[in-house]
Amino acid sequence: MTDTRIKTYWQNYIGGRWIDAAEGGRIAIENPATGEQIAEVARATRADVDLAVAAARARFKARTLIDMRPMTRGRMVLEIGRQMELLADEIALVECLDNGKTLGGAKNEAMAASRYFTYYGGATDKLEGRMIPLGAGYVDYTVPAPFGVSAQIVPWNFPLQIAARSVACALATGNCVVLKSPELSPLSCYFIAEACERAGVPAGAVNILCGYGHDCGAALASHPDIDHIVFTGSVKTGQNILRAAAERVLPCIMELGGKSAGIVFPDADLDQVTASTAAGIFSNAGQVCSAQSRLVVHRKVHAEMVERIAAKAASLSIGPGIEGKDIGPLISGPQLDKVEAFCLAAEQQGAQAVSGGRRLGGPGHFMQPTVFAGVTPDMTIAREEVFGPVLAIQIFDDPEQAIELANGTEYGLCAGVYTKDLRTAHWAADRLVAGQVFVNEWFAGGVETPFGGTKRSGYGREKGQEALLNYVQTKNIGIRLDSGAGGRPGG
Repeated sequence: MTDTRIKTYWQNYIGGRWIDAAEGGRIAIENPATGEQIAEVARATRADVDLAVAAARARFKARTLIDMRPMTRGRMVLEIGRQMELLADEIALVECLDNGKTLGGAKNEAMAASRYFTYYGGATDKLEGRMIPLGAGYVDYTVPAPFGVSAQIVPWNFPLQIAARSVACALATGNCVVLKSPELSPLSCYFIAEACERAGVPAGAVNILCGYGHDCGAALASHPDIDHIVFTGSVKTGQNILRAAAERVLPCIMELGGKSAGIVFPDADLDQVTASTAAGIFSNAGQVCSAQSRLVVHRKVHAEMVERIAAKAASLSIGPGIEGKDIGPLISGPQLDKVEAFCLAAEQQGAQAVSGGRRLGGPGHFMQPTVFAGVTPDMTIAREEVFGPVLAIQIFDDPEQAIELANGTEYGLCAGVYTKDLRTAHWAADRLVAGQVFVNEWFAGGVETPFGGTKRSGYGREKGQEALLNYVQTKNIGIRLDSGAGGRPGG
């Protein structure tokens, strides 16, 4: 049954218009807390992708954004942020129902999305080139030039926030956008289109559509008229996108998940570790690419740490986000099956579930917050991304072993250090192979701090000032002023 609290049918936004899918198809959207259908969205296929890319190309070719004074373009992006904030309560309800977040968490998601637009709106007139001295008779300078049409494919776990950071960067630098929202939780992304429309963004500069990865996503990634790809998602899908990009040698930003570890040194504040770890692995039911999914603990405090984390996990309430529970649902039935299968495999390989380890019965896709002890580096639970509320705890005896364990996966997105000793913190942070290292607080940072991975976690940076450099390419312009270098100008 549909939910009367939200709109029951959502169209694609292409060329400044809300339109049905070219083939008339629709995708049913369910509430993961109940398993019931709450809405439908227009199902985009290749024809819709062609239309959206053509709209973005036409707008970019017209140079509308590029020729704006940067201050004017910045005001436009700032206004998108203001409109997003005005829509925050409406967004929160939609995100709660189609994604499973709590109302508070969904409201934070909306405000974070707004913040991306205000942050990058203020940066549009601060992205500069430089002058290169070549001597008398020459002027040489560089220009940060936009790529053109940016294809953006966002995941289902934080669709609005991840879409906002990409769209904001693209507009701030003069690019145009075609964004594919995730078919499992697409509704919040449409509010970006609504905010753009209210803010007076030129038609075609931002296009948002929803479709399945195998047709809509594949058509977008391989489209002959895109210039740039931004993707957040699984390694496997990222590899497929990179193969398509390689055919046209397109620049890409890839954020491909992680298996991030926090190291607990024996002098750490264990109350702080417990609170930070719970936030790091149980937020959004563990469906976070930068989750602290492993804890590498010194033997001296291992037993106490296991007891504390297990007790914390057991104390968390589970249920629909609309009810304000601590742990909401996983996004879908297949995702729940996958997470529980990881837990069953971990037990078969010898890990001990000291808390949780099974799904909950009844409607919805709920998984118990789970803590595994006795985890060794060869176990699947220590190496592969689960994407659920599942923590794996490992033991170390000396600092070098801790670093080896933390770095011992194919991923390198985030890492953490818990210690009261500043020297230890710097020593460990320097040796951890990760794009972002947190000390004494998982998720420390914000919109201003660069985020991205190493190894199989991908490349390129989102967030912070560094992100803007991934949306432009340096163009060098060298000018000879007269026929004889070093000569006098003509009369």
